[in-house]
Amino acid sequence: MTPPASHDVPRESIDLQIADVLSAATYPANKDALVDAARDAGASNEVLAMLDGLPEQDYADLAAVTKLIGSNFGPGLGV
Repeated sequence: MTPPASHDVPRESIDLQIADVLSAATYPANKDALVDAARDAGASNEVLAMLDGLPEQDYADLAAVTKLIGSNFGPGLGV
């Protein structure tokens, strides 16, 4: 199966959207940079809201963000 094109990001599950958006970000990144990367990637409003809810800090890598999103919004991401 062919992975969806970037313009199809909002049709992916929430975990996949977040993983796709965050893997494209340049680290270290602060919350605003992550939100901007998500918006540029065409992420859904739900993903944008989740990222906007993150604490104002620098994130060293993808794992640092997904761990925090998991603790704030559910069981975590299977990234």
